[in-house]
Formats: sequence, C-alpha cells, structure tokens
Amino acid sequence: MADQQDTDGSQHWYTRGANFVVAVTLARPGAELVRQGSDQTDEYMVLLPEDVRAFLTAGGETAMSDGDALTIVPPGDSCVSLPDGGWVYRVFSKCAVDVLTSARNAADYADGAPDVAAFESWPEPVGGWRLRHYPLAEHVRSDTTMRLFRTCHLMINVFLPNKASRDIRKMTPHSHADFEQGSLAIRGHYIHHMRYPWTPDKTSWREDEHTEVGSPSLLVIPPKVIHTSQSIGESGMRLVDIFAPPRDDFSLRPGLVCNEAEYPLPERLKGISAPSQLA
Repeated sequence: MADQQDTDGSQHWYTRGANFVVAVTLARPGAELVRQGSDQTDEYMVLLPEDVRAFLTAGGETAMSDGDALTIVPPGDSCVSLPDGGWVYRVFSKCAVDVLTSARNAADYADGAPDVAAFESWPEPVGGWRLRHYPLAEHVRSDTTMRLFRTCHLMINVFLPNKASRDIRKMTPHSHADFEQGSLAIRGHYIHHMRYPWTPDKTSWREDEHTEVGSPSLLVIPPKVIHTSQSIGESGMRLVDIFAPPRDDFSLRPGLVCNEAEYPLPERLKGISAPSQLA
C-alpha cells in the first residue's frame, strides 16, 4: 500500500469508496488512535487481527480485546489504545469527512459516484449508542463462511480464514447493480478477477483484469463489474468485504447478520421476503 502517513511512529493508509473509507494502521507499541466527537458523528468499526491487544474507550465505557474481534464504536469521542502495537483496521462511513478527505484516492471521487445508489441511514440501534464488542470466534456457523455485522451506515463481512487455495472449479463470479464492494485482504495473497460490462461505445471496453495482491490491501469494486476473488498460497488467508450502506439482500435473510437484533431494518424493507439467491 502506498501514500502512507506517519504519526508518532505509527503508519496509516487511507483508501475510500463512494460511501466508506478504510484506515489501515501499523501501530507502534503504546499508540492511541483518537477520534474527536466533532469529527465522528456516526459509528465506525474496528477490526483487530489475532494476537493484537487493544483497549477501546467511548461513551464512558471501555472494552478490552485480545484480538480476532470486531468492535462497533459509537459517535463522539473515542480512543483505541494498542499497548503492543500491531495492525488495526478501521472502517468509517462517508460521514467522517476528515478521514474521507485523507484518502489516497480521494481525487477518484471528485465528481461523485453516479453509478452508486444514494447513501442511506438505517435506524439507530436498539438500546442506543454504545460500544459493541464481538469476538469473532463466537460467530462461526456450520452453514456459511460469512460473518456479517452491520451498523446504521456500514456492513462488514469477516470471512472465516481460508484453509487452502480456492478451488478454481468453484469460483463465484457476480456483480452488484448499484453499490461498490470493498475487498480488504488482511492476510495472505489473492487474485481479484474482474470483467467490465460492454457498452455501445466500443472505445470504452476494457480487458479482463486479474489483479494479484498481498496483505494488507484494499480493492474497491465498482457497480456492474463481474468479480470474484481467489485465495492462493498458504492456509489462514483472511478477506473482509465492506459495503455502505448495509446490503438489503443480506439483511433480509433471517439470522444471516450476526448482530441483526441490535440494528433494526428500515421501514421500506419490513414485510419483504429475502431473495432466493445471494451474491
């Protein structure tokens, strides 16, 4: 990852989509990642890899984590303290304007994102704003490799670690009509395969892309682009998908989103059945 920012011995990389921004930090021991309430008007997510300890403080509460966990941090003042340092991943919505403008690819969105649906706020969480801490080992199911969590503005899918390279006979190419997907690799190597749609203007046609990446890395996939990701190499590879706002189709499937009981559906989705297939 390029265009790093150094702060008191820690290194930070910021990359955005239309409605989200990802902050990747290699923190020095004792680092504190502070957010001021004047800048942080909505929730953000903190993803810790295995063996990265942290103390997360917000709203008069403190959560301690030994790693391999996701925490949703409420609006207002907050701090992520990392006594031993290490990698940490934070996901913000476009409401965090100061972070958004720090993104290395901010110029890509200077004219907006006309292919992306309008940003939408979902209902506030049950019980109000507070720290919500989720050890990921407690959210493993036998029927899916997905571990989905949502907030009012974000959705994240922390896949189970890959046990081997992906079977090339079982790829899952698909596209999304009107939203981006951020694919964040936090361990291992991947090939992101992408096929761009044809338009009547042949001069705009693009060759297929097969982009090999290491970790950490973030790929923002535009709407309508057919894509699938292939893990390669050793076991234990980790991939995280990011969406903003939360996806309707995932949210309509009962029990699929791990924290669905805490974050109500918007009125427009109530009474609607889940689609038969998910992409």
